Amino acid sequence: MGGLLVGDSLNINQDDGWAFVKSGGTTVPLEHNTVRFVDNFSAGNRGSASAEYFLDQGYAVIFMYRTKSLEPFSRHFTGQQLLDMLELHEEGMSTTITVKPDSVDVLAPILDKYKNAQETNRMLYITFTSVVDYMWLLRAACECLAAFERNALLYLAAAVSDFYVPQDEMPTHKIQSGHGAPTISLQLVPKMLAPLVSLWVPLAYVVSFKLETDENLLIAKSRESLNKYKHKLVIANILQTRKNRVVFVTQNKTYDVLLSKEQAHKGQEIEEQIVADVVDRHQEFIREGEMQQLQQQQQ
Repeated sequence: MGGLLVGDSLNINQDDGWAFVKSGGTTVPLEHNTVRFVDNFSAGNRGSASAEYFLDQGYAVIFMYRTKSLEPFSRHFTGQQLLDMLELHEEGMSTTITVKPDSVDVLAPILDKYKNAQETNRMLYITFTSVVDYMWLLRAACECLAAFERNALLYLAAAVSDFYVPQDEMPTHKIQSGHGAPTISLQLVPKMLAPLVSLWVPLAYVVSFKLETDENLLIAKSRESLNKYKHKLVIANILQTRKNRVVFVTQNKTYDVLLSKEQAHKGQEIEEQIVADVVDRHQEFIREGEMQQLQQQQQ
C-alpha cells in the first residue's frame, strides 16, 4: 500500500473525513504450512455495521477486515437469505432472475446504499487473516493516513490476538498427533497502539475498544488504556451485553450508550448511535485543530 494508493483509490480530498475501520478477529498460525491455528472471537458485526453508518455520515471508509468475516451491506443476508429473496423465470431459451415482491422493501435500500458507495468511490476494502498480516497492513495504512492529520479517524474494532508463535519457533509442517501432546510456547504480541498514537498518526482521532466479561474491570481497564496510550476514546463493552450497551470512556467522562428493546424491535442497531457520537466528537476535534491553527497564524 503505497503513500498515494489510498488517495488514488477513493474519491475524496484532503479535507474530507476518513474513517479507518478495523473489523474481525486475527488468527495465530501454529505451523508455517498452516493447518492449525488459534483464533480470536469476532464475527465482525460491530465493524461492518459501523462502516455503513460512517458512510451515512459522509465519511470515506477504509474497511480492513478479517477474510470471510462480515462485510458492510452483505452482512444483512446470512446463509440462504439472499437466495430466498430471488425467483427464476424461464421462458424458452432465456432465463431471468427477479426479486420477490415481498423482499423488495428489504433488499432495495441496502442495494441502493451499496451502489452509492461503489459509484462515488468512497469505500476501500483491505483483508487480513493472521495477526502478522494485520500488523503489517495497519502500519502501511497509517503511513497513508498520516497526511490527513486530524481528518483521519481510526476506529479499532478488530479483535487482535494477544499472543502469537514467532516465525522461527513455528514448525514447517502440520503438527502430528502421533507425536503426543505438543508443547506450544506463545509470546506476547507487540502492542501497536503505542507507536500508532505517538508516532504513526499523532494527529488522528483514535478510538479503541475494550471487551471484558467482568463488569468490575471494564472502566478501570479502559482508563488504564487511555492513560497508557494517550488516545482519545475507549468504547468499552461486556461480552454478554455488547449488542445493546456500550460505555464511552474519555479522560474526563464516562457514559452509557444504550439500545432499548423497542429500538431493537424496530431493527435499529446500537452501532448507529455509536458512530453518530464518535463523528460528533471527531468533528469537534477537527474544529479545535482549526482554531489552534488560526490562533497560531494570528500570533
